[in-house]
Amino acid sequence: MASKQESVYQIFSFQDCKSSPDPIFELPAQCLTPGAVPIVIDNGSFQTRAGWAAPAAEFDSPLLLFRSVAARSRGAARSETQIGNDIPNLEPLRWLLKSQFDRNVAVNFEIQELMFDYVFTHLGISSEGSVAHPIVLTEAPCNPLHCRQMMSELLFECYRVPHVSYGVDSLYSFYHNNTRRKLQPPHTGIVLSSGYHCSHILPVINGRFDAVNCKRVNVAGSQAASYLQRLLQLKYPGHLAAITLSRVEELLHEHSYTAVDYHEELEKWRSPEFYEREVHRMQLPFSSKVPGGCVSVEERQERRAQQLRRLQEINARRREEKLLQDQERLDRLMAVQELLEDGLLDQFHKSLVELNMDSAEELQSYINKLQLAVEQGRQKLLHSDAAEGKPEVSELEQPMDEGDGVALMDPDFPEDTLPEKPANVVQPVFNVAEYHQLFVGTERLRCPEILFQPSPTGEDQMGLMETLQYVLARYTPEQQEALVSNVFLTGGNMQYPGMKERVERELLAMRPFQSHFKVTIASRPALDAWYGARDWALEHPLSGEGGAAEGWISRQEYEEKGGEYLSEHCASNVFIPMKIAKPVPARPTEPSVATLTSTGASAAVTTVTSALAPSSSTAATDVSMVTS
Repeated sequence: MASKQESVYQIFSFQDCKSSPDPIFELPAQCLTPGAVPIVIDNGSFQTRAGWAAPAAEFDSPLLLFRSVAARSRGAARSETQIGNDIPNLEPLRWLLKSQFDRNVAVNFEIQELMFDYVFTHLGISSEGSVAHPIVLTEAPCNPLHCRQMMSELLFECYRVPHVSYGVDSLYSFYHNNTRRKLQPPHTGIVLSSGYHCSHILPVINGRFDAVNCKRVNVAGSQAASYLQRLLQLKYPGHLAAITLSRVEELLHEHSYTAVDYHEELEKWRSPEFYEREVHRMQLPFSSKVPGGCVSVEERQERRAQQLRRLQEINARRREEKLLQDQERLDRLMAVQELLEDGLLDQFHKSLVELNMDSAEELQSYINKLQLAVEQGRQKLLHSDAAEGKPEVSELEQPMDEGDGVALMDPDFPEDTLPEKPANVVQPVFNVAEYHQLFVGTERLRCPEILFQPSPTGEDQMGLMETLQYVLARYTPEQQEALVSNVFLTGGNMQYPGMKERVERELLAMRPFQSHFKVTIASRPALDAWYGARDWALEHPLSGEGGAAEGWISRQEYEEKGGEYLSEHCASNVFIPMKIAKPVPARPTEPSVATLTSTGASAAVTTVTSALAPSSSTAATDVSMVTS
């Protein structure tokens, strides 16, 4: 029976995958033709995916997949920056990592430029000064105008690309999966997207993104990883260094799941049998340093000897420093006393005032004390030099100088100062194997649950399904029926097992009685955005004459309409130009002098000053953020 119980639980080991540098690909032959093949870049906040939009079979998947992070030491040259997979292990450089994103919006364009350099170099583009390929780039829903302006300026001015197309990553995934399901356009539905930094509810009506009613929830994969790391570090304070963010992300991706009924699932974990069967024991690397472990007598003696030597060195160094200080002060006082002997009374009294002394007797008393202290200090240094290499316990029992007592408060001073235990005392049995294991139980479902209940992480906002209900309430009942008939889940944070069933259960409780809805999940939630962008680029090729087709921004349009310009298409944001009417400058007020001359003997000149009313013809400033 005992053997059966021992074989129930599962023990897993951390993979701790090390990334290898990406190869530098050669430029394909079909990309050398005059009609340049577009480059598709899914600029994700967790991972960047890049490849070619070519019909050939070898380009059916992205060639580059790397983390959207850069590491550069302070003061290092730009060429020494490590990007993505060039960093074999993120943990030692975690404090150096930088990203181009704030939440899910690209704001750090210096890092973004490094990312583009990495992509173009590894794709085999060696042309100097320009990239002669159109770019299909993903951006955040409702991307601010300023961010798109900076991105267009980077692409058109720095890389001199001929055409650029922007689209929302989750909408690309939506249309890619609708095409695979052979749904006839225009498509209507609602997209639930959850990535690394944010989650979004994106309604799509008649093939167009309804940006006015979309909503963002600031809870996603990074918050779940931080929450799981805090839970495990509080549970296992002895393994703080071993519970790294990379291992926590591995736990989330490989061992977590979404509960269909959260409270009912937690009740199941109360059962010891269920716990033993479902708990995942994660094996940590073995370390011989175990708290409370047995230490041999020889090791303790060696530690004491090392500590005594360290304390003696500290005391000797402090005595030497104090001796130098006393000697300097004694020389200064002797110089003042020489002024008295030379008969320079005015300078002598002035020096006494600076030393805060009243008389020559007080000065002589201080000189005597310092001479005695200097002599004693020299004697102690001589004794310590003679006893060097022979630590004695009596050294610690001698009266110490001022400040020497601090040396005994060394943080490395051995804690085991109690008498030695007899060798025949029975030590408690310590299971070293279990000590190096993490028991991941209810944490497997508690962390994905924050997507629906963000309150445990301290976020004061609605969950994903509550936000969905708020968005649906802004439409008519007919529109609601059309939207919920195609509820689409996409994004890397939607890959937990049971996510689709949980959304269906929440919709069943949310929707009216006997109403219909359908929930589908992306075939590859983390990669379908790139595949959708690739399909769109193949379906909307540029014309041979260089004119821009639907969804493409040419360099001429960029120069004429500005960097924030967006050419809309089925997976893009909505472009609302920002119109700021400049105020008409008010003319300076000039007094109008009306000189009335009477026809009498005397000419009465009356000056009438009429104040001009200020011209407040400033048009109302229509600053509309691009709901892109």
